[in-house]
Amino acid sequence: MNRRPATFFDRLIAHADQALRTVFGEPAGSGRDNPAAPVTETELSSTEKASSIRLMRVNHAGEVCAQALYQGQALTARRQETRAQMTQAAIEENDHLAWCRQRLEELGGNTSLLNPVWYTGSLAIGAASGLLGDKWSLGFLAETEHQVVKHLEGHLQRLPQGDEKSHAILETMKVDEARHQATALNAGGASLPEAVKNIMSLASRVMTSTASRL
Repeated sequence: MNRRPATFFDRLIAHADQALRTVFGEPAGSGRDNPAAPVTETELSSTEKASSIRLMRVNHAGEVCAQALYQGQALTARRQETRAQMTQAAIEENDHLAWCRQRLEELGGNTSLLNPVWYTGSLAIGAASGLLGDKWSLGFLAETEHQVVKHLEGHLQRLPQGDEKSHAILETMKVDEARHQATALNAGGASLPEAVKNIMSLASRVMTSTASRL
C-alpha cells in the first residue's frame, strides 16, 4: 500500500509532538552512546559542582533552542533536500539534549525554567529564516553553529578540570556542531550580513546569562 506524501499539516502535527518532547520529555535521538558513559566520575567540591550545573544548564537550554531552530526551518524549507538536512541535524541535536539533561541529573541540577520561552522564540526565528529561502536558512544554520562552537570552547575552559564527564560531552558536541556548520555551507548556505551576526550574538548572550540562573 502506497503512503501519501506528508502534507504541511502532517509536518505541523509532527513538529508539535517534537516540541512537547523537547521541552518536557526526552525526544528520540540517533541512538549514539553518551560520550560520558565510560568516563569515571570524580569527586567535585560544592563550588565546582555548582559551576558545572550552571554551565550544563546553559548548554541544555542551547540545545532546546537548536531543536526549535531546526524544526522551524524544516517546517518552512522549500526544498525536500533542505528539509531532510534540517531533520537529520535535529536528530543529532537530540543526542546533545539527552546527554546534557542526564549530566544535569547526575550533578543534582535542573534544566532551565524558561525552556518553553527559549523554544517558542527559537521556533519563530527558525521558521522566519526558512521563509526567506533555503540559502538564507542554511546560512543562518551555519552561523548559529559557528557561534555555538565558540560558546562550547569557552565552556570547556570554564568547566572545573575534574569534571571529565561534562568535558567529554561538550567535546563531542563541539565536533558535531562544526560538522553541521560545514554541511550547511557546502549545501549552499549564504554568508549573513554582519549586523545579523551581531544580533544573533547578542541574543545568545542574553539567553546564556538568564539560563545560567533560571
